[in-house]
Amino acid sequence: MTRDEAPYLRIAEELRRRITAGELAAGDRLPSTRQIIREWGVAMATASKVLGRLQEEGLARAVPGVGTVVAGHEAPGSRAPELTRRRIVRTAVAIADAEGLEAVSMRRVAAELGASAMSLYRYVAGKDELVHLMADAVYGEDPPQDRIPRGWREQLETGMRRLWGIYRRHPWLAHAVSLTRPEFVRNGMAHTDRLLRAVDGLGLDPNTMLHAVVSLVNFARGTAVSLAAEEQARTETGITDDEWIRDRESELAELFVSGAFPTLAKVVGRPGLDMDLDSIFAFGLRRQLDGLAVLVARARDGRRD
Repeated sequence: MTRDEAPYLRIAEELRRRITAGELAAGDRLPSTRQIIREWGVAMATASKVLGRLQEEGLARAVPGVGTVVAGHEAPGSRAPELTRRRIVRTAVAIADAEGLEAVSMRRVAAELGASAMSLYRYVAGKDELVHLMADAVYGEDPPQDRIPRGWREQLETGMRRLWGIYRRHPWLAHAVSLTRPEFVRNGMAHTDRLLRAVDGLGLDPNTMLHAVVSLVNFARGTAVSLAAEEQARTETGITDDEWIRDRESELAELFVSGAFPTLAKVVGRPGLDMDLDSIFAFGLRRQLDGLAVLVARARDGRRD
C-alpha cells in the first residue's frame, strides 16, 4: 500500500489487519464512523467508506441497534429489520450521498439493513431499478411549489434554483439521469412540466420550448457533475477545496511569474476574487435567462430566426 492511496483504503487495511491478527474477533464491534474520524482525522464520508469497504469484502456487517461488527457471529438480541421498498431506497440514497453512486450495490444496501442481498430482490428488481427509485425519491423531496411566481423568468429561476438545491444535496444525481435517454421518473417529470409551463404562451413553438427548458436543465446537471467530483476528491483525500488551493499557491505563483499566462494572472490575481460552483451556477443561469428573454421578445414581435 503506497502513501498515495486513498485514506479510506489505508484505514480499511489497518482494520483488516486487526481482524486477521485476532485483535478484533467475530462479533466484536468495529470502530464507529465517529471513532474513525477521531483516530485518523478524516471526514465523515471517508469514515463511512471505510466501513462500507469492509462490508463489501464480507469482513463486517451492520447490526441494527448495535453498529458495524466483525462478520461471522450473530450479536445477542439482534434480528433482521422489517424490509420495505422505502427503507431500501432511503438506505441507498444515504450511501450515495456519503460515498457516491458507485458505492451503491444490492449487497451493500443489504449489509446496511442487516439483511441478505437476496431478500432485497423481493422489493427491487436490481440496481437499475434501485437507482430509478432513488432519483424519484430525491426529486420528490422538494417538489414544485403550488404557488407560481408571476412572470416567466421568475418561474424559471425559481424552478431551476429548486433543481440546483436537489443536486447540491445529492451530487450523485447528475450521474444517475440522462437527457438523451431519459428515464420516466415521475417526480423529475413534475419539475420539467413546471418549467415548460413557464414558457408556454410566450409565442415559442413546441420545439423551441422543449429546447429552452432542456438546455436549462442540462446546464444545471452539467454544473452539478463537478459537485460529485469535488465530493469524491474530499472523500478520498480528506482535503477541502480551500486547503487544496492553498497547498498549490506557490506552484500557481511560479506559473504566473513565468509570464506564460498574462491574462489569467491578471484576472486570478485580483483581490476579492470569489468563485465556486454556486456562483458559477447563479451567473450561468442569469445569462441563460437573458438569452431566452431575447428569444421571447423576438417571438412576441413575430420574428423567427
